[in-house]
Amino acid sequence: MRQFLTGARIFTGETILDGHGLLVGDGRILDIVAPGRSPPAADRSVALDPGDLLAPGFLDIQVNGGGGILFNGQPTADAALAIVAAHRRFGTTGLLPTVITDTPDCHRAAAEAAVDAVARPGGGVLGIHFEGPFISPQRAGAHDPRFVRTPDDADLDFLCGLPARMQGGRVLLTLAPECVEDAALSRLMAAGVILSVGHTMANAERVVRAFDLGVRGVTHLFNAMPGIANRQPGPAGAALADGRPWCGLIVDGHHVHPLMMRAALAARPRGRMMLVTDAMPPTGTDASSFELNGRTIHRRDGRLVLADGTLAGADLDMAAAVRNAGSLIGLPLEECLRMASLYPAEFLGMAGERGRIAPGWRADLVLLRPDLTVRGTWVDGGWRAADAG
Repeated sequence: MRQFLTGARIFTGETILDGHGLLVGDGRILDIVAPGRSPPAADRSVALDPGDLLAPGFLDIQVNGGGGILFNGQPTADAALAIVAAHRRFGTTGLLPTVITDTPDCHRAAAEAAVDAVARPGGGVLGIHFEGPFISPQRAGAHDPRFVRTPDDADLDFLCGLPARMQGGRVLLTLAPECVEDAALSRLMAAGVILSVGHTMANAERVVRAFDLGVRGVTHLFNAMPGIANRQPGPAGAALADGRPWCGLIVDGHHVHPLMMRAALAARPRGRMMLVTDAMPPTGTDASSFELNGRTIHRRDGRLVLADGTLAGADLDMAAAVRNAGSLIGLPLEECLRMASLYPAEFLGMAGERGRIAPGWRADLVLLRPDLTVRGTWVDGGWRAADAG
């Protein structure tokens, strides 16, 4: 069905257009219609609120859970799809369900779930993110240290065989580069696994070496890694000084101080910083706690913490992250939106289809009110109001 959307402003991924219409059909954007042009033939014309903004749907590469579901606890395709549905209320039209450090059986079940979920049309599962288990025990954070380990041949065989089965989905692996040999890093990347530095004690030289090899990302910059010092810049210093990797940033006001976020944005090339939520099961619910590997995580004052105060994921959704990027960092609206859509699409190698509003691209869209709360979304051209759940 061809739909002609009119009335709202349109953010294309580069600029905001006034007075234009958008024609979508068969899950794709067919045309952007400038003022004065004759309306195109359509099966349905939809008049949107003129104060609203149409933007590319948000993409989130780090989502542990939502809607009361933890992917580690329920590593199934239905659970992954339910997590997407919970985050769709907040403008996210595609995400990587994320499994943190756990048993090999849990990771393999999560991989099979992702393969299944990616194949379901309109589901919004873009692949899988393994956050661990090949991380530094000294920077495990809320990850269970019992399951932290180094990769063996069976692990590498399993991971290297996964991208070919993913039917266009992506496999992202966060690891500590000091815990994985160069040959293993190269083998993983040659097989199509996207690698990201995180939960690491590596020195700056080791991190730069990882970037030289082709490691593309830095997972939740500043968190689960040493701080920057004048003679020991560490992973964060290497990430700020090197223009190649994409960095994820949790913009909730708790994980990173706003001044440090501003400094990071000033240091990084445009297009190399992404918003991530690191969201957990409470997103989309009023739950006050949940269980993670037998430990209770408490929801307190906008944070998710263990009993000792250690942060355990974030109490954040992508629409709130976009708003915070404006209010806490002071970024222009257009850049806030790019950090939630275009830049993660580029990081994942999906920029030919996602992250922009342009003819031929996917009709995955978010409709934002003037206060940047979400009125609803389109996925593959299909509308769902945010209050519909």
